[in-house]
Amino acid sequence: MSSSSSSTSSGADAATLRHNRIVSSKLYFDIPIAKVPLIYSSSYDISFLGIEKLHPFDSSKWGRVCRFLTTEGVLDKNCIVEPLEASKDDLLVVHSESYLSSLNSSSNVASIIEVPPVAIFPNGLVQKKVLFPFRKQVHPLLQFFFVVYGKLEYCNFFFLQVGGTILAAKLAKERGWAINVGGGFHHCSSEKGGGFCAYADISLCIHFAFVRLNISRIMIVDLDAHQGNGHEMDFYHDSRVYILDMYNPGIYPFDYAARKNIDQKVEIQSGTTTDEYLRVLNEALEVAGQKFDPELVVYNAGTDILDGDPLGRLKVTPDGITARDEKVFRFAREKNAPLVMLTSGGYMKSSARVISDSIANLSKKCLIDLSISSSR
Repeated sequence: MSSSSSSTSSGADAATLRHNRIVSSKLYFDIPIAKVPLIYSSSYDISFLGIEKLHPFDSSKWGRVCRFLTTEGVLDKNCIVEPLEASKDDLLVVHSESYLSSLNSSSNVASIIEVPPVAIFPNGLVQKKVLFPFRKQVHPLLQFFFVVYGKLEYCNFFFLQVGGTILAAKLAKERGWAINVGGGFHHCSSEKGGGFCAYADISLCIHFAFVRLNISRIMIVDLDAHQGNGHEMDFYHDSRVYILDMYNPGIYPFDYAARKNIDQKVEIQSGTTTDEYLRVLNEALEVAGQKFDPELVVYNAGTDILDGDPLGRLKVTPDGITARDEKVFRFAREKNAPLVMLTSGGYMKSSARVISDSIANLSKKCLIDLSISSSR
């Protein structure tokens, strides 16, 4: 057999194995109609001896978003969907065995989650305090901690958030929209983690949608302040995926190779204010709609574009975030495409309030429906 024939055979075998893993996965499950397509687990939130405070990310953001929504009567906590944790087989749909094995190194995990002291903690402690919570819908930092100790099955934080992102596509197809109050690990590709992102939940979500939802045209609208280099590497030359990435080129990750893979690159400079940001976004969405007709929109809705965010370096107001999210939801509705929203980055305590206010606005504008009666 020639080398080219062997390569073709190997590629076909890999595609078959990926398909079989997706089909046999338990991450897609039926959701009672009384539940609304908003996904969250208390395991998303991270607490690890105060070490989580060494990273600017608000590791309790997700829980506070939901508490704001429930205490203010926007959402009934009993209607929230809790995801299942992603298994190793689920992760292997995108990631290689070698990449997952690399996460058994505490130094590698510490580098990915950007918290150096994690490298010196005993595996058992990290598993109990960080990794176990990651397996469900846990903060990426926690998932990383669990992985560091070589037992992927304990990475609840990441595993759950990954499971939540994957499930969100199914719910969006059924209900028209879905919000995972977490996820959006857009710096992680199949072979490389970084920037607080250990698993490629966006890539996984899309591959599951290809197979389980019979969807063949997916648009990623990445409006986190940082470039989404992970999914850009994973879908290089894949015409089924159209990437609109609007980011600040003067901040992490400076991934020039990945930038070549962006279908619609929109660079916004540090200091960009609300009016200019929204003007550019309007133009970008108009162009995207003309170039691509999506069957599903995956919206990476980072709040690190907020004025004062230490990493995003933009100057968008909270009302600007609300207007931004509304524009993206209206875009998807005009395209008659289901939408998956992920909360992604956001490094100030105020982010949780801003996210909850935006979700409340989406409900008020009838772009989503969080009411119990309408879900039955």
